[in-house]
Amino acid sequence: MIISWNTTQACNISCLHCYRDAGVKRPDELTTQQGKKLLDEMARANFKIVILSGGEPLMRKDIYELIAHAKSIGLRPVLGTNGILISEEVAKKLKAAGLARAGISLDSTDKAKHDWFRQSEGAWDKTIAGMNACKKAGLPFQIHTTVMKWNEPEITQITDLAVEMGAAGHHLFFLVPVGRGTEIEDTTLQTEQYEALLERILDKQSQVSIELKPTCAPQFMRIAKERGMNMRFSRGCLAGTAYCVILPNGDVQPCPYLPLKAGNVKETDFSEIWKESRLFNELRTQPLKGACGACGYDSICGGCRARAYYYSDGDYLAEEPWCTAGR
Repeated sequence: MIISWNTTQACNISCLHCYRDAGVKRPDELTTQQGKKLLDEMARANFKIVILSGGEPLMRKDIYELIAHAKSIGLRPVLGTNGILISEEVAKKLKAAGLARAGISLDSTDKAKHDWFRQSEGAWDKTIAGMNACKKAGLPFQIHTTVMKWNEPEITQITDLAVEMGAAGHHLFFLVPVGRGTEIEDTTLQTEQYEALLERILDKQSQVSIELKPTCAPQFMRIAKERGMNMRFSRGCLAGTAYCVILPNGDVQPCPYLPLKAGNVKETDFSEIWKESRLFNELRTQPLKGACGACGYDSICGGCRARAYYYSDGDYLAEEPWCTAGR
């Protein structure tokens, strides 16, 4: 099982799509001690991988201490970062603390396009420098790309760049309109274009040795099964079943893009929220509606619950709107 902790709302850039609407640190963010208790609770609830993200997690002064604690209790700590703050010294400190891998965001092979999307001049060069710093320190890293209409034609070119840079993987996050992402909702891929790209990604997987992983595009599991491909993943959408996220203030949600509160770790132990939450238990047990409940792939796909929620006016069990199966 995998879990995310948005460790801070603070960020050094202002990306157009940010689901957290990050920028300024919240006054009610979890302290170091509260964070360590949360990590303990994650381990108690049998989570294995913890993604420390933000905002920008490297803006937390205690991030190395939190990584070390996660490692010491048997969790596999990984980082979700824009990479701009990863100098050679930072990369060494991350590795020494016990970080297993850094996930670094890169959205285009074109410097100007990436800098525009990240709203930060020079971001592309600094991000590439961060990857090189990780490589020099012996710290594994992977590239994270947010997929939209404007960069869809170059997605597999970014994969080629990931291979060239020595990345361990290329994870592709299909835009879900939440946070600042609602302002660019018109850039989301839909139906035919959405599935055509998934087909291209699976074609590319057979050509490269690094792992390609679509996220918020659970239909890739159906397409892989139809092709007879063996995937190491058990299900497309894991929201509330084998995955959840903790916000900077301690609120617990099924995923970063599904803005529904299951509880708060300052008020209730996380392990209890994970086990007892009505929201989580409905996501685990209730049948999906519409095409998602009729296509026959709900056990391995599940449809994107966040996208279903957004496009159905709040029904997280509704059908995924951009899928061709079951229709």
